[in-house]
Amino acid sequence: MPEQELWLTKLLNDHSAGFANAFLGLAGFPAQQRPWTNWISMELLVIAILFVLVLLVRMRLSVDKPGALQHVFELTYGFVKMTMEEVGLHHGERYLPYFGTLFIFILLMNLIGLVPSLESPTMYIMVPLGLALATFVYYNYHGIRELGLVAYLKQFMGPVAWLAVLMIPLELISHLARILSLSVRLYANMFAGDQVTLAFLSLTKLVAPVIFMLLHVFVGLLQAYIFMILAMIYINIATSHEH
Repeated sequence: MPEQELWLTKLLNDHSAGFANAFLGLAGFPAQQRPWTNWISMELLVIAILFVLVLLVRMRLSVDKPGALQHVFELTYGFVKMTMEEVGLHHGERYLPYFGTLFIFILLMNLIGLVPSLESPTMYIMVPLGLALATFVYYNYHGIRELGLVAYLKQFMGPVAWLAVLMIPLELISHLARILSLSVRLYANMFAGDQVTLAFLSLTKLVAPVIFMLLHVFVGLLQAYIFMILAMIYINIATSHEH
């Protein structure tokens, strides 16, 4: 059964289907009559919101009189940095932009579903999977950059050479399972949260929806934090000389 188009998805399909089909053609996919989907339109909306927020902070940046939005971003920066140190990723300033962006991006995608007529793009498996694949490439890249290709690949062989035949398949499965773990955890929790919230919104009018909307906020915040902290752990393992 085809998904019901949100107002933004309908707007994009009505006025810019050719633009989307051009990208599909570059990727080798056939053109579609209505190529835009809800998860793509919602993800683009979140990116646009983030762009506007960052632009506003940049325009009003002040050391003497920081605004409320600047305080929020500074608190987020401090929270992400503190979490990195708690994980054991010391002197990891080079990774902080990725983790901060990951946390804020996932959090906004999780929470945008609370706005009437909008949906959380993380309730579609393609979005968490894309984030998981990006994190997989990111931590492997930095592991190779930090240790060198040969030393990094030696981690897959285990502590002694004769265990390599057993350890290499296990390590490969373990690394690939991280993609599954990251994507399915985020997708399953957000899909369930959205369905529960929508169900109670359709049944009741005031008290129960408020409770479940607050629960949705908590789950969205928790899942963004879990995704970020797992990414930090993977980076820490990949770049650790002791490992």
